[in-house]
Amino acid sequence: MNGIRKASASRKAFQALNYFLLIGFTLICIYPFWYILIYTVSEPEMARMNSPILLPRGFSLDNYKNIFTLSGFFPALAMSALRTVVGTTLSVASCSFLGYLFTKEEMPSRKPVYRFLIFTMYISGGLIANYIVIKSYGLLNSFWVYVLPGMISAYNIILIKTYIEQLPASLEESAKLDGAGYVTVFARIIMPLSKPIIATVVVFVAVGHWNSWFDNHIYTRGNENLTTLQYLLYNYLHEAQRVAEQIKNTSNVDGFEQMLASISPKGVRMTITVLAALPIFLVYPFMQKHFVKGIMVGAVKG
Repeated sequence: MNGIRKASASRKAFQALNYFLLIGFTLICIYPFWYILIYTVSEPEMARMNSPILLPRGFSLDNYKNIFTLSGFFPALAMSALRTVVGTTLSVASCSFLGYLFTKEEMPSRKPVYRFLIFTMYISGGLIANYIVIKSYGLLNSFWVYVLPGMISAYNIILIKTYIEQLPASLEESAKLDGAGYVTVFARIIMPLSKPIIATVVVFVAVGHWNSWFDNHIYTRGNENLTTLQYLLYNYLHEAQRVAEQIKNTSNVDGFEQMLASISPKGVRMTITVLAALPIFLVYPFMQKHFVKGIMVGAVKG
């Protein structure tokens, strides 16, 4: 009995230590995001003089007002949303169908094409070669420059192909006996059964499109109608830094403290981080279940 009591006491102590460590680790992971959030809603002047620790220093939405009143903010937001929706839909559809085709032995030149696809993961032509290719296809200053170059992803195709290979082959054989073709089998059997890996790929592609700004900087600089939110905020961040530096170096400017308080590079940077990450934070909880399952199946099978 004494041994059982000692074992029970030691087990409780071990569990308590585990809970303590896990809670501490969770707080360490959450606090950076919490700090960014409370900084953005703090009074700019108070936050600059004494950074918030757990609660905001006062309360102000000036940082968000500076972003929302920026010229072109809402058109850029709409362009980023359109790019994310169209790019994700086309990429997921093309990668899913290609992943399905690569599981078919009767596909012409299946192995050479698949090996070449994998080869592209290790070798890249570089920025100059990519620019020349995109220019030769007439995609400069076009919306499709955001979508077409990223439609095919070798990594996503491998994930989907690996997942489809673990599905029961008897389901597809039964459908073919009933006269179903490849497209019908893919649309009515493979896709519904592949929701976990499809959700995983959707998260990967959507986050990539939403956060992308460099292609806007390189390929569409002559068309302001194609400006994305990330690129607009990137430019605004550098502009805010430049203006703040000018104000700091000019002591005779009227309303120095008010202007400096309303144009805080750190506050702008924090606000940009919140705006950029907020859509992902809102979508990811709904995709987490499928996301984890899809990754685990791919890892075990691969």
